[in-house]
Amino acid sequence: MADGIAAQFGSSCEVVIHDLSRHPDHTIVYIVNGHVSGRKVGDGASQVVLEQMERGEADPKDHLGYLTRTPDGKILKSSTLYIRNAKGKVGAILSINFDISRLLMVEGAVRDLVSTKQPEQAEPEKIVNINDVLDDLIQQSVALVGKPAALMTKEDKVKAIRFLNQNGAFLVTRSGDKIARYFGISKYTLYSYIDTKQEGKTT
Repeated sequence: MADGIAAQFGSSCEVVIHDLSRHPDHTIVYIVNGHVSGRKVGDGASQVVLEQMERGEADPKDHLGYLTRTPDGKILKSSTLYIRNAKGKVGAILSINFDISRLLMVEGAVRDLVSTKQPEQAEPEKIVNINDVLDDLIQQSVALVGKPAALMTKEDKVKAIRFLNQNGAFLVTRSGDKIARYFGISKYTLYSYIDTKQEGKTT
């Protein structure tokens, strides 16, 4: 099926399969036209994949026709479909990314072709490697708190770190070391902040 999709749209269409049973650093088990996003078999999870691995939603909804942006600036029209096993559990993710960068240059003439048929997005989502995903999540956690790490109170750091935990940041290899350094705390303190036993003690 994946080969057929890529063949239909040519070299501008990337098809990726992520195996959720694998380590987050190496979820890509199949890819066609990897030059579209610059990825290859053996590369790690995107943020969408990390979120599913962390949350393990039983019935996630397919996400169709949204915009993403690659590190080198290409704009892609993307769709994410969840693949279920015989028991109905999500075991893999199929992603289809169509490079519409050139089409957008003549958007006025082909507006119907490139329309996402969804409410307009302020910014396309990014397709990045797994280390960039961690950096992006850290920045999101800082934006959530509203102040730089150096000025955060304990409660601020707890809020930021729990956001990271809920969004799959700790699935990334050696993420604990990086996050602890960023927030200026020890790894022991870091993991105490996400200890479920402390959920009711600190807000």
